[in-house]
Amino acid sequence: MPKSIEHVHWPDAPDLWMPYAPAIKVTGGTTVYFAGVTAAPVYHHHPHRPEEFDAMPPDMAGQSRAALENLKNGLESVGATFDDVVTVSRYQTDLTDQDDLNRVWGEYFGDNKPATTSVQVVRLATDPRCLIEINAVAVID
Repeated sequence: MPKSIEHVHWPDAPDLWMPYAPAIKVTGGTTVYFAGVTAAPVYHHHPHRPEEFDAMPPDMAGQSRAALENLKNGLESVGATFDDVVTVSRYQTDLTDQDDLNRVWGEYFGDNKPATTSVQVVRLATDPRCLIEINAVAVID
């Protein structure tokens, strides 16, 4: 069965730009689950070495772009693109920066609006300077 991804909206939904769809209906395809990515290098030492994270941008827009580039590399490794992403969780240390994230988000996702959850957290596990972590599920084939 060929893959089909349908963005589902409520009846009589207003015509507003949003970075997500309320629901995604998928038939066919192969599901790929991606670990969370930040602006930090995906491959780094454990236990963490703070100097490995010194090159991260200090702001939400820069970190969002770096994290989405990391996600893009993961997607490409399985033959996927941002169009194949069906759901995303976004963990942010400060939700007041969400508009900066959404501007960058639009550059990467374009017309694809995956089902998305955004949560404010006290801290991310990788490094205290990390502002955003993104994990995703994509459907390919």
